[in-house]
This record gives sequence, C-alpha cells and structure tokens, in this order.
Amino acid sequence: MSLRILIAVLAASCIVSAIAVVHARHQHRQLFVELTRLERARDELNIDFGRLQLEQATWAESNRIDQVARTRLGMKFPEAADIVVVRP
Repeated sequence: MSLRILIAVLAASCIVSAIAVVHARHQHRQLFVELTRLERARDELNIDFGRLQLEQATWAESNRIDQVARTRLGMKFPEAADIVVVRP
C-alpha cells in the first residue's frame, strides 16, 4: 500500500516538474522575443539620435548662423565710424 502511494507521489512530482519546465521555457521564449524587440527599438532610436546630432551640428555652424543673421535679420558688422568705446 505504501509503495503505491510513493509511486503516485513520485509520478505526480514528475508531472508537476515537467509542467514547470514547460512553463519556464515558454516564459523564457516570450522574454527573449521582448528583449529582441526592445534591442531593435534601441538601435532605431540610436540611429535617430545620431541623425539629430548631425542636423543640430549643421544648423549650429557659424557660417549658417552668419548667413541667417545677414539675410533674415538684416544684421551686419558695424563700420569703424559706428563703434563707440565707453570708458569709466
């Protein structure tokens, strides 16, 4: 009688253990897919960030700033006669 109970307990333990392994593998696969998706999104964001840095550097070039100041704002360097030195 006790041998049958021991065999039943061992069989139940084996089944529960197998179900736990299947569940753990399934969870691992889901997490791996999520990790791959997040890595891909990270790579795309890094590419976008690089493009934005390049664009910012282009817009911030001194030649570009000088050109915009002259054409849009009508700015120019002052003539020597227009410069006034203020002393205390």
